[in-house]
Amino acid sequence: MSARPDTLFIQSLAKGMKVLECFAEHPAPLSLNEIAEYCEMDRSAAQRMTYTLVTLGYLERGVSGRGFMPGKKILERTFDYLRSVPLLERATPLIVDVQRESGERVELSLFDDLTIIFALRRQTKRQTYTTTLIGRRLATVHTASGRAIMSHLPADEVDSILARSQSKPLTTRTITDADRIRALVAQAAADGYAVASEESMLGEINLASAVLDHEGRPIAAIDISGSLADWDAEAFAKRFAPMLMGATKALSGKAGLS
Repeated sequence: MSARPDTLFIQSLAKGMKVLECFAEHPAPLSLNEIAEYCEMDRSAAQRMTYTLVTLGYLERGVSGRGFMPGKKILERTFDYLRSVPLLERATPLIVDVQRESGERVELSLFDDLTIIFALRRQTKRQTYTTTLIGRRLATVHTASGRAIMSHLPADEVDSILARSQSKPLTTRTITDADRIRALVAQAAADGYAVASEESMLGEINLASAVLDHEGRPIAAIDISGSLADWDAEAFAKRFAPMLMGATKALSGKAGLS
């Protein structure tokens, strides 16, 4: 017996969103044929979608009118989201203070099941452009922030995240073995913070602690990132873990955070 169609799901709207999402994997102006190929739709449908999105401002034409790229209107929706989440307003001055005191990159990421997504980032001068942008997603299982969050979840939820994760390692040092990740999550639960070394970027160490809501559920994490040219893992954790856990404790346990 075939599954009943979802009568509330609007296919045409989903196709339009898919056009916007194809730029996640292809960050450059795309031709109409490329959009049709990446979104698995015929050229006529792609033409209608791109025309509508350009008219609304969510797509723009590339240099000299060649190809399509995300439009400035998308930034307005980012603004709408950022100002609607109380956690981000409360966290911003804390993130600024921690970055100023530590001298290292400090970020807040939101928990979104299999991924974390960066919502606040305070960088140092040595970071590359893409590592300073909000909106970047990384795998929960492969990050210090994700493992700090997982350390506050029941074992069955940790197992579910591990079973459903299919992300590719970001570096040659990224840990992918499920048993090793469980051990790191258990260590984070014992320590109150998680450490990842060169798993997101070679030469970088990350230290993270989870932010909990008023029911004790993890909803976010704050992390501090440093260079292995300046620190070893033990010294980095000893220096910054108290500062980090103080910041997450100050944010945790409040109603209406998310």
